Amino acid sequence: MKMLIKKISNIVEDQFEQFGYDREYGTITISNRPDLCQFQCNGALSAAKQYKKAPVQIANEILEELKKIEAFQDVSIAGPGFININIEDRFLTEYINEMYNNKKLGCDEVPNPKTIIIDYGGANVAKPLHVGHLRSAIIGESLKRISKFMGHNVIGDVHLGDWGLQIGMVISELRRRNPDLPYFDESFQGDYSKEAPFTIDELEEIYPTASKLAKTDSVAMEESKKATSELQKGRRGYVELWKHILNVSVADLKKGYGNLNVHFDLWKGESDSQKYVDGMVKYLKDNNYTSESEGLLIVDVAKEADTHIIPPFIVLKSDGASLYSTTDLATIWERVEEYAPDQIIYVVDKRQDLHFEQVFRCAKKTKIAGEALKLEFIGFGTMNGKDGKPFKTREGGVMRLQDLIQIIKDAVKDKLQENKSIDFVEADEIARKVGLSALKYGDLSNQATKDYVFDIERFSSFEGNTGPYILYTVVRIKSILRRITEEGFQYSNKINTPYSNVERSLFLKLSKFNEVVELSFKDKAPNKICDYVYDLASTFNRFYHDNKIIAEENIDKKASWINLISLTMRVLETGLDLLGIETPERM
Repeated sequence: MKMLIKKISNIVEDQFEQFGYDREYGTITISNRPDLCQFQCNGALSAAKQYKKAPVQIANEILEELKKIEAFQDVSIAGPGFININIEDRFLTEYINEMYNNKKLGCDEVPNPKTIIIDYGGANVAKPLHVGHLRSAIIGESLKRISKFMGHNVIGDVHLGDWGLQIGMVISELRRRNPDLPYFDESFQGDYSKEAPFTIDELEEIYPTASKLAKTDSVAMEESKKATSELQKGRRGYVELWKHILNVSVADLKKGYGNLNVHFDLWKGESDSQKYVDGMVKYLKDNNYTSESEGLLIVDVAKEADTHIIPPFIVLKSDGASLYSTTDLATIWERVEEYAPDQIIYVVDKRQDLHFEQVFRCAKKTKIAGEALKLEFIGFGTMNGKDGKPFKTREGGVMRLQDLIQIIKDAVKDKLQENKSIDFVEADEIARKVGLSALKYGDLSNQATKDYVFDIERFSSFEGNTGPYILYTVVRIKSILRRITEEGFQYSNKINTPYSNVERSLFLKLSKFNEVVELSFKDKAPNKICDYVYDLASTFNRFYHDNKIIAEENIDKKASWINLISLTMRVLETGLDLLGIETPERM
């Protein structure tokens, strides 16, 4: 289903072409003065220089033909040559009815779907999720949903930090606590227990203890490095311990991400790329991509046109050990071999910008990533407290994600207590959904690259540009539709031409849905959907306050309004779902 603005643009473009001008000058935009008109064309001003005519002369030529177009109610010239356009209600209503009867609300799936891998989440095993994991998870999840809605084959990968020194720290700490466990006996030949020798709570206490000790005790650090090395060389007992760490951690992480309504197609980690490292290094050496510098094996990724220093990509350390960069490059190798993607998107803290620039340059230079494969880094900003610093607990520590979710859930639940008809169990589930809407919308409504201030009071408000406000709008429509169903009202599936200016505004706002979704996908910007659903909710509420829908006595008008608000609800719910936000039945 073609976008409304493109349908209008095509009409105007035809007229520009008919008079010998380039079609591009007929492009239409939403009017920046909605009090004057709905759409505008500024092409006459741009064409004037090329065709050596006054803008108003070009505009007048086009105007006379546009006045003959049935789809246009009113066309006029403003200023030096702006063409102002209002479309006929009938034309707009036909579009809204087509949208109403379209399963995807006017959004066509792409004709040539791509395979897109989105790397988001990035949690480390043996550690609980904390607020630092929030943005990657919810931005990545929304991008995945938007891309799938567009018809692409999308693979979401959590890409766990499950290989490296932190695992060695955990293993060495376990040995200090329980040296008699068979995992530490190299002569042990029996079967290891299927049950982990620790719980998730114990594991989450073990890592910070081990990390703190290693930072202050050189012996403990050496033990951790040795354990890491022996694990990576395949020591049997350590490999089994690592599997226990991974299994216990992943089970907990799935629960934690599930509480955010965030889900991954792949639960792979750094360790999955290890089997590719040796072959990749051999390939790099055999094709003369590498050189040595101070004992390091590197790939020079600097370019003559660089305006800032780009350090070389380090493949291996002087002792032959791989690094985080090696793992990331090997992961691209793995993804190309196993999934043949057209695009890989990384949703990671923007402070890793230089790292990913090095990785991408190396992947392209060495042809690990072919010319057609697009590598994209979406660096997100920091979630800060009201003091402008990264969000912390009151004690100054890093807040666990489950604690943050509980805090905002409780804030919402307090507000729900005003509705005495909701029982305790139902209130808890509603508070979960509304709380997550506050948390997610508060984050996603900001441009991903920007830092933002996390304000519980503002985010959890039922008024203003917030998740709860939009959910309340959806619930309001659901309440109307339930009452209509209860009264047994019969109506046809048709929306009439608008009866008022505010209803016309609602039509126009609804018609933009496919345009917004496509733009959000193109720009990788969930905040554009946030802006749209808020504007739509606000426009609907103005319509709602101006009209007594249930009490309307004109049956034809009432039926049309019921269909209109049903369409509005579908669009709002779909938009919220693309943001990873669930809607309750009532609030």
